[in-house]
Amino acid sequence: MKKRLRFISYDGSYPNLCSGVLILNLDGVDIQFPDYCLSSGGHVSFDEEWNENVSSGEWSISKFPENFPVELQQEATNIVNENIPFGCCGGCV
Repeated sequence: MKKRLRFISYDGSYPNLCSGVLILNLDGVDIQFPDYCLSSGGHVSFDEEWNENVSSGEWSISKFPENFPVELQQEATNIVNENIPFGCCGGCV
């Protein structure tokens, strides 16, 4: 039987988009991911006058809950990217 994974919620917001609480549902059970589990594919750079330039990019999941099925990790990442706006707020700079 194929396990079903779906998005429940994510509460990260500016100025720390990557520090929210991620909850996915696996076969009817809500699973909370570890703190700071998302990493942005975006980046921050500065021009010659030190003006900040922020670009957004796809999310990756850097920490999974203990015993999370390895075969569903890519699907979880896809679900995150389908449901959470791409971001990089520059908050960690």
